[in-house]
Amino acid sequence: MTVNKVMSLLARAGLIERRRKAGSFVARQHSRSAVLEIQDIKTEVESLGRCYGYRLLMRTARKATRTEAQDLGIPAGARILALSSLHTADGQPFCFERRLINLDAVPSAEAAPFDSRAAGPWLIEHVPWTEARHAISARSADETLASNLDIKPGLACLVIERRTWSNGRPITRVTLSYPGPLREVVAMFKPAP
Repeated sequence: MTVNKVMSLLARAGLIERRRKAGSFVARQHSRSAVLEIQDIKTEVESLGRCYGYRLLMRTARKATRTEAQDLGIPAGARILALSSLHTADGQPFCFERRLINLDAVPSAEAAPFDSRAAGPWLIEHVPWTEARHAISARSADETLASNLDIKPGLACLVIERRTWSNGRPITRVTLSYPGPLREVVAMFKPAP
């Protein structure tokens, strides 16, 4: 009876799979983690004891393309603010950021001074987010990304794609690309009771 309770708890925790008439098996571990924080890149760089820098590379307020609208979860043709920026550590490229902001949800973003301050911290201060989704992957740097990060094309990069919502309304979609050797994702968590 005790063993059965333990096996049931392990199955509910996703650690084992129980198959009728076949037995119990260790569950395949997924390489995906939902336990992440929305961090300010400036704080991240300074926590490494390095000097932070920021440069806005592109800023355009316009109608979303069909692909951008789909990525952000808004109607095609809705107004967005598209930003590209570079975050540096000790003057060296640290993270290349591409961001789309839904101007229907955050109209004040169109006039915000993102030339001297990144959009991430501004959004956290001005728009209460209620839900976020992170997708983490590794990708080879194409010519554009390699040029922005001052690395060789084909070098592995860690890519974090984040979407945020406020009460179900899409706020932003950002892609953060780091040269592979410069970034590590650490998530701390505890087992469920």
